[in-house]
Amino acid sequence: MTDLSHLRADFPIFSRTVNGQPLRFLDSAASSQKPVQVLEAMETFVRTSYANVHRGAYTLSLEATEAYEAARHAAARFINASTDTEIVLVRGATTALNTIAGGWGRRNLRPGDLIVLTEIEHHANLVPWQMVAAQTGAQLAHVRMLANYTLDLDHLDTLLERSPRLVAVTGMSNVLGTLPPLRIIGERARAAGALVVVDGAQLVPHFPVDVADLPIDALAFSAHKMLGPTGIGVLWARMELLENVDPVEGGGEMISDVTLDSATWAAIPHRFEAGTPPIVEAVGLRRAVEYLEKVGMKAVAEHDMALTAYLLDRFRELPDVTVYGPSDLTQRGGVVSFTLADVHPHDLATILDQHGVAVRAGHHCAKPLHRRLGVPATARASFSVYNDTDDIDVLIEALDEARRLFGL
Repeated sequence: MTDLSHLRADFPIFSRTVNGQPLRFLDSAASSQKPVQVLEAMETFVRTSYANVHRGAYTLSLEATEAYEAARHAAARFINASTDTEIVLVRGATTALNTIAGGWGRRNLRPGDLIVLTEIEHHANLVPWQMVAAQTGAQLAHVRMLANYTLDLDHLDTLLERSPRLVAVTGMSNVLGTLPPLRIIGERARAAGALVVVDGAQLVPHFPVDVADLPIDALAFSAHKMLGPTGIGVLWARMELLENVDPVEGGGEMISDVTLDSATWAAIPHRFEAGTPPIVEAVGLRRAVEYLEKVGMKAVAEHDMALTAYLLDRFRELPDVTVYGPSDLTQRGGVVSFTLADVHPHDLATILDQHGVAVRAGHHCAKPLHRRLGVPATARASFSVYNDTDDIDVLIEALDEARRLFGL
């Protein structure tokens, strides 16, 4: 396994204890912890250079504008976007997906048009398309999940025969860890004349992503899942798509001219960034990108996969644990959802917390997928660069204690 154990010292939160135990944070799929480099960069900016951006000719405003635009450049570099103008800085992946669904969908979809989604999507890649379908009369169809927790590509092909306008798919399931084959899906969807939109909220923080090499048209991701702050995310989209998207928010900054009766839009990407943007958070985003670049995304991916393999092996020691997600490690990332016999995941998470172990419990904003799995909720362990096998060992020990408490 790529040894990243030295990175844990960069995260101040691990100096604390929870219920008298060292913190074992296994909920990075919900939101990751922040290294001191990110925290200090944001604090220094607020203390020394804060002002609003794009609006002033004075020194502080110019410095703030430079810092904000540097975040856009860092995001473009991180995913190998061809130009900064393809990068829209938004509130998060959810806002990014709503921007495409609302701004492109309301402009382009007509009654009877087909949008193809999948059964394994997060609500953020389901609900916006449901909303735009209701507004435009478009139809929704969903690629089935197979018994091995991967997508049924034969079913995808059947849906593509209906000439959908758009295919929206997760880059990595936040419940199953499933990694849909984006290249295959993108090539087939494009051959059918469809746009391809990817929810990269779980993918981008954990794997190298090169949008110049992928047959996709848009990608959404959030800073807070990749060691950065909440309140900022990224929408990347090819320029030809962005030129066909209407702004979903109006106000300051996003206009070229305004009269009492009408307005014209600013150049892309600023037309999609209405109002005062998340300036301090942009500084944090840039530093998080730089941190991950220094570690190396290949090393991050290898680290996550090694921890996933180790956890799946340890789970085999517990006969009452059911794991949801592919057993083939080449088809999954570092998100492992599970149940323990008939113990409710919320009760299980409470017991684990007594041992300092933080896991997520619930439907993980994927209720349709949990209905498909036949369970109302799961517990979920997920990794980042600060985790190690000791975290997993403590998780297994705590689960064994839970088994004894419930008489299993």
